[in-house]
Amino acid sequence: MSKPIISNQNVVLKAKISSKEEAIREAGKILVDGGYVNEEYITKMFEREEITSTFMGNYIAIPHGTEDAKGTVLASGISVLQLAKPIDYGDGNQVKIVFGIAGQNNEHLDILSKIAIVCSEEENIEKMVQANTEDELLSLFSEVE
Repeated sequence: MSKPIISNQNVVLKAKISSKEEAIREAGKILVDGGYVNEEYITKMFEREEITSTFMGNYIAIPHGTEDAKGTVLASGISVLQLAKPIDYGDGNQVKIVFGIAGQNNEHLDILSKIAIVCSEEENIEKMVQANTEDELLSLFSEVE
């Protein structure tokens, strides 16, 4: 049975997150709870962050595991945190939306590019920040599947 890459269960609106570490842990936990990755993947997300920041600009961060995390990925998936308040993601970079991603067979690169396309338009980011329902936020990614 294949899982949807993104679903309402993977979206948290108005998440009360106060730090980058908490954001990464929560984004990873959604992926664990959804059966996309095992617990060790969260450790790999923190390792990735030590190598290079996953801040993407435009108030977006996309934490994901390192190359050697492949064995911890059970299915490709995306988690989305819409933050109640922006957080400092390091170097004074403010983040309002966090995408946790896990991809099998390099699918994460495809997922990343699709997220990047949607997030390259500030208008879309504003819609995500203002979304009041999971469906409203997910509708911006209807073509990501």
